[in-house]
Amino acid sequence: MGAASAGGRGGSSPRKETLSFDPDWLALRESADAAARAADLLEPLRAALPPDEPLVIWDLGCGTGSLGRWLSGRLRGPQHWILHDHDPALLDRAGAGGYITADGLPATIETRAGDLAALRASDLVGASLVTASALLDVLTAAGIETIAAAAACPALLTLSVVGRVRFSPAEPLDAAFAAAFDAHQRRGDLLGPDAVTAAIKAFGRRGATVLTRPSPWRLGPGQSTLTAAWLRGWVGAAVEQQPDLASFAGDYLSRRLADCAAGRLSVEVHHLDLLALPGGTS
Repeated sequence: MGAASAGGRGGSSPRKETLSFDPDWLALRESADAAARAADLLEPLRAALPPDEPLVIWDLGCGTGSLGRWLSGRLRGPQHWILHDHDPALLDRAGAGGYITADGLPATIETRAGDLAALRASDLVGASLVTASALLDVLTAAGIETIAAAAACPALLTLSVVGRVRFSPAEPLDAAFAAAFDAHQRRGDLLGPDAVTAAIKAFGRRGATVLTRPSPWRLGPGQSTLTAAWLRGWVGAAVEQQPDLASFAGDYLSRRLADCAAGRLSVEVHHLDLLALPGGTS
C-alpha cells in the first residue's frame, strides 16, 4: 500500500529492507516533501561539509531520487551521488533523472542495489554526506543502528513521522484512527513514530551532535489529490491494525474525501528532520 504511511512510505512488510514502494505515490508526494523539509538545517550542514573537494553523497533508500533533486541544487561544488535502494525499478527511475548543483552544473549519479541491513562502514568510506528521506520510521532499531554505525560523516535524515496528525475541521473519530495508524507503524519491531528518538540516541552514543527541526506536511485545497491518496492509505492501515474500526471506516473516509474534494479539509502531518554531525564537525 504505497500511501499507507503518513509521511513514511507505507507498505505492510515489517522490514524496510524488503519493502517496495509505488513510484506513482513517491512522485505524488514529492512536491509536499520538498515544501516540508527543514531548510534551516542547510546552513549547519554546509558548514560541516568539506569546502574544497567534491562531495560524495550516499542517498539511502533513495526511491525515485526526490531528495537528491531537492538537495543537490542547495549545495555548491562538484557532487557525486550514490543512490542506494533494494528495488531495481526505483533505482532505474532515480538514476534516469539528472541532478543540478547550486552552481548550475550537473552532478554525477551512480546507483547501487542492496539491502540496508547489509550496509557497512567500509561501504561509506569516502562519503561526505549520508542522506535519507521518509526512511527512519519504517526501520527497526537495528536498521537505525546500522546507519549510525556506518556513517562517519554528516547525516541528513528527513521527513520522519512523529505520530501527530491534525485535521481541520476535526472529527471525533480522528483520534481513534490516528492511534491505530501509529500502532500499525510500530507493528513487529518497526519503530514508527519512535524512530527519531532512537536515531538521536544512536548517533549521540557515537559522539555526534544531533539537530532536529519540524518538517510538517501542510495539505490544503491545493494538494487535494495527495490528501485523498494519503487518506485512503492512512485509514486502510488503521483498519488493518484495528479491524473493529472497519464498521466506521467507510463512512468516515467518505466524509473526509468529500471535504477534501470540496476544498474544506486541511491536514497537518507532523515530521522531524534530523542532522547528525560527527564529533569535531559541529
